[in-house]
Amino acid sequence: MITGAHFILYVSNQDASTEFYRRALGVGPRLYVPGMTEFGLPGGAVLGLMPESGIRRLLGERLPDPAEASGIPRAELYLLVEDARAAHERALGAGARELSPVSRQSWGHEAGYSLDQDGHVLAFARPLDDSSGSD
Repeated sequence: MITGAHFILYVSNQDASTEFYRRALGVGPRLYVPGMTEFGLPGGAVLGLMPESGIRRLLGERLPDPAEASGIPRAELYLLVEDARAAHERALGAGARELSPVSRQSWGHEAGYSLDQDGHVLAFARPLDDSSGSD
């Protein structure tokens, strides 16, 4: 039985990524120590930020170095929020690069997409009352 969920992004600069997500999420980290930052998410999930060098030690020489993929979108963090436009703008103000503005999506959400400094996709979305799915 699963009792919790941690989603960990590998980042090139833990300090810079911590500051970005502090500003983009509008909350401070619950843990900030060398090698790991954690932000509590609704529902008990945790967003972790681990330096690429830390995961490299775990992987050893058997697998490619995650730093070689830096800037290539490798993960998406899709967060449901009350105000997708405000959250998306907060991320852009924190330094995210916009991929698409907040707009109606075919699955019944309005969502805006951006990239963090490591190339991870960050989406803020809100379920629409009218989930007809038309654009």
